[in-house]
Amino acid sequence: MDLRHGTRTILGPLAFALFVAAGCTTQAPSAPIQALDSRALDIEARKNDVLRQLSECESGGTGESDRPIYGGRGAYVGRFQFSPRTVIGFVRDRDGRDLSYREAVALAHDHQQAAALAKYAIFERDAVSHWPLCNRKLGLDQQVAAIKSM
Repeated sequence: MDLRHGTRTILGPLAFALFVAAGCTTQAPSAPIQALDSRALDIEARKNDVLRQLSECESGGTGESDRPIYGGRGAYVGRFQFSPRTVIGFVRDRDGRDLSYREAVALAHDHQQAAALAKYAIFERDAVSHWPLCNRKLGLDQQVAAIKSM
């Protein structure tokens, strides 16, 4: 039963219990929730570090480039050295979208989109084999396994 006090509603015990159970309080999150958030942030930081290492290994740098990056006589594109056909396949699997070859090249050159696609390929599809040399050099299989076990 709600009681009116001026213009504010005072909740009855059952309504208050439901309100608190739903997490609708202004108190700081409890320690287990904070630990979960800290763990998730640590996992994301480690995933991003793997991506940084991979882009440096594949193309010698990270972030956007002021000019297009090609490798393997033009067969590989961008910081992560994706083949356009690989981009097309991963985007279709991840989003259900069909990209043209030109759109795939543009996505591979866009560092933010390419990093998100590489993260998907590595951590969701277990596809570190798409980067065989850097996989061996950086020990990506081991790094990914360690992150997934966190």
